[in-house]
Amino acid sequence: MSEIFSGIPYIRNVNDGGTAPFAFRYYEPERVVLGKKMKEHLPFAMAWWHNLGAAGTDMFGRDTADKSFGRIKGTMAHAKAKVDAGFEFMQKLGVAYFCFHDVDLVPEADDINETNRRLDEIADYIEEKIAQTGIRCLWGTANLFSNPCYMNGAGSTSSAQVYCFAAAQIKKALDLTVRFGGRGYVFWGGREGYETLLNTDVKFEEENVARLMRMAVDYGRSIGFTGDFYIEPKPKEPMKHQYDFDAATAIGFLRKYGLDKDFKLNIEANHATLAGHTFEHELRVSAVNGMLGSIDANQGDLLLGWDTDEFAWNVYDATMCMLEVVRAGGLTGGFNFDAKNRRPSHTTEDMFHGYILGMDTFALGLLKAAALIEDGRLDRFVRERYASFSVGIGRRIVEGKTTLTELSAEAERLGAPELPASGRQEYLRRIVNEILFG
Repeated sequence: MSEIFSGIPYIRNVNDGGTAPFAFRYYEPERVVLGKKMKEHLPFAMAWWHNLGAAGTDMFGRDTADKSFGRIKGTMAHAKAKVDAGFEFMQKLGVAYFCFHDVDLVPEADDINETNRRLDEIADYIEEKIAQTGIRCLWGTANLFSNPCYMNGAGSTSSAQVYCFAAAQIKKALDLTVRFGGRGYVFWGGREGYETLLNTDVKFEEENVARLMRMAVDYGRSIGFTGDFYIEPKPKEPMKHQYDFDAATAIGFLRKYGLDKDFKLNIEANHATLAGHTFEHELRVSAVNGMLGSIDANQGDLLLGWDTDEFAWNVYDATMCMLEVVRAGGLTGGFNFDAKNRRPSHTTEDMFHGYILGMDTFALGLLKAAALIEDGRLDRFVRERYASFSVGIGRRIVEGKTTLTELSAEAERLGAPELPASGRQEYLRRIVNEILFG
């Protein structure tokens, strides 16, 4: 088989002052950082849909990039060409994993039986590539939002027939995930929500979503899937009111319906900001609840009110991200580049530039997070800020050995409380700047 990206070399780390265009400056997979190799901190994955499918179409214009890979789109020949392109792409970048939706892999037929036949055919071809390269699936999922039947969601649909169709897609996607050695399975609730309460039974819809997830867990375990299931929180888009709005909402849902033993969260940077949060906030909320599982590595544009899925370039945000990931002990999943080139970046070379940018950004973020941890001032400040809870009445509060009556008596004895010690936000931000740019 001839090379598809014949003009692109294998990407290596090059310390040449920044002149080689196809080279990493910071990502060194074998470099040890905080006791682990960089590739272990950063298990990168290629998003099948964006990298091999997104061609620059937006709501105002058609494709600008050619993602045909020499074949006619909408055919099984094109589906196989995408497999060839994807695995060559990952090998040249040293990306060890991929993520997929079912209908990213093959054109969806009108009959689900034909779609499943096509999926079996392409799965055979992908398994050959996995055996040849060692590249594996990070996680799989079913596209339960593009088909017009999902206009009201999948688990939250008002149609039992559509619900069955969604279940069939999930079953097949789980089969494929297991075949590809996937570490996780994601529920991306792109349309699980509602537009108006005038026609919606919220309680019933949430219960139905939970039932679908429980059946997926039961089926997955029955076929040998031992990985994590994930919810990917996402607000606003496309539904006005989505049931998986942010990390806290998703965690509450999982615990309410007894799904928290099997599910963790797949946090996306762009979704965090759409929900009105920072990326690191969503990571911290997930981590302190024991539910930080995987990451969709991208960023959004704060001047635009939708999911722009840009390749990460903001090193400050990447540093804060890696600080949370390292402190949480790492991920059970990985870093999936749910990112696409900008519409004017339409060449084959741009596909590689996007991944080089993203991989280098998170690698630099890891190095700077390690430097912040080794510096120690941030962690020391936080410990000292809560020091009053380590002695005396504060310690009794933490140990659960006091009562409101005792605390009230202590307050009366002390009189007017002193102001808490300064939070020193400006000083702490200066430390971060020193580490990043000093």
